[in-house]
Amino acid sequence: MESVKNKNVLIVGATGGIGSRVAKLLAGSGANLFLAGRNSEKLSALAQELNLPSAKTLALDISKPAEVVVLKEQFFANYPTIDVLVNAAGLGIIKSSDTLTEEEFMQTIHTNLYAPFLLVKAFLPNMKETKKGLIINIPGILGKVPMLGAAAYSASKYGLNGMMQSIREEVKRTEIRITNLFLGGVDTPFWDTIDLRVQRDKMVMAEEAAKAIWFLCQQPTSAVVSEMVVQPFNHQAI
Repeated sequence: MESVKNKNVLIVGATGGIGSRVAKLLAGSGANLFLAGRNSEKLSALAQELNLPSAKTLALDISKPAEVVVLKEQFFANYPTIDVLVNAAGLGIIKSSDTLTEEEFMQTIHTNLYAPFLLVKAFLPNMKETKKGLIINIPGILGKVPMLGAAAYSASKYGLNGMMQSIREEVKRTEIRITNLFLGGVDTPFWDTIDLRVQRDKMVMAEEAAKAIWFLCQQPTSAVVSEMVVQPFNHQAI
């Protein structure tokens, strides 16, 4: 395994149930962190817990190009290069297609597909300059297997999966790694606003999902983990 000590790591979605745990694991392993997320209060609290200065955090909406530009500028004001980009941000709107609004569909696409594209546009060029780096996205199981009521969510995640596989072809002659993590149901606040009967006690624990990302950040130099699947025992879709 390759150590993450002193690696420059950007975590987007750091205020979420998985992202915050990933931040703690990587901080404990000696990584140089920059944290980004939507919730400024949670971001500030996490930064304080990790003794991270406010200059290495940014509250933003990653689906807005101007805000991603600010993120890029602030990140590189702190670190000369980026070694790892972890995108743990996402939006889940689970509704049948006849009740799903056009606004909800586009909001999902913007957060789960357009925003990762903006992140790649902002940070991949630096990786190309150094000819190394790692980008981790989380298409989730619904990026491979459809589910009732997930038309918008699956569309965005299938798109994310395909987009990152295509970008992988662009950089395969370098040491830049692209990893897609296909998580099944994870017990996080993601489900708090979703009107769907689920058995959260049988889901993957957020801590275990975070450990999977922490592991992926330490891929061996001689190989790449292109995909990882982590799903509950009781619902193995793939």
